[in-house]
Amino acid sequence: MNPLNSILGTIIAGLVIAAAIALAAPIGSTHGAVILWIHVASGITWIGLLYYFNFVQVPALGEAANDEGGPGGGGITKYVAPRALLWFRWSALATWLAGAAYLMAIGELVGAFTLGASGGGNPTYGLTIGIGAWLGTIMLFNVWILIWPAQKKVLGLIEASADEIGKAKKIALMASRTNTMLSIPMLMSMIGAHHEFFM
Repeated sequence: MNPLNSILGTIIAGLVIAAAIALAAPIGSTHGAVILWIHVASGITWIGLLYYFNFVQVPALGEAANDEGGPGGGGITKYVAPRALLWFRWSALATWLAGAAYLMAIGELVGAFTLGASGGGNPTYGLTIGIGAWLGTIMLFNVWILIWPAQKKVLGLIEASADEIGKAKKIALMASRTNTMLSIPMLMSMIGAHHEFFM
C-alpha cells in the first residue's frame, strides 16, 4: 500500500522518515525539541494557509466574480474555504501554544514576553524571540477575533445581512493582510533568535 495515496499516510511516512533521521543523528540536547518541532510544523501550516488565502484564493475569487458566464467562486466558498479556515485557525492556535510551551520549557517565557527586560535568561534572545512572540500573539488575535467571525458571515455559516457581509469581507481582508505583513518580521525574529542574528 502506497502511503502517498492518503494525506494521513503521507504525514505518517514523513514522521517515520524524520524519526529515522533523528535516531541516526548524533545525540544532542533534546530539551524542548519535540515541542519546537510541533511549533514549527504548525507554524508552516498556519503561514502557508495565510499566504494561500492572500496570494491565491482572494485574487482568484475576485477574478471569478468579474468573469461573466464563468463558473464563479461557489466551489471555493462552499468546499475549499471552510476546510482551509478550519486548518488555518487551529494551526494558528497550535503554533502559539507550542511556541509558549517551548519558551516555558527552556525558561524563556517571561523573558520573551518582557522583550528581554525581565532580568532572567538571555536578554538578546528574549528581545528577538519576544518580538516574534508578540507579533504571533497579535496575529493569533486577528485569526480568532477578526478573521474567523467575519468569514463565518461571508461564507454563510451564520446569518448576516448584505451590509454585514460587506463589512465582514473588509474586516477579514484587512486582518488577513495585516497578518501577512506581520508574518515577515515575525518569521525574521523567530529564525533570528535561533541563529543569532537580527538583534
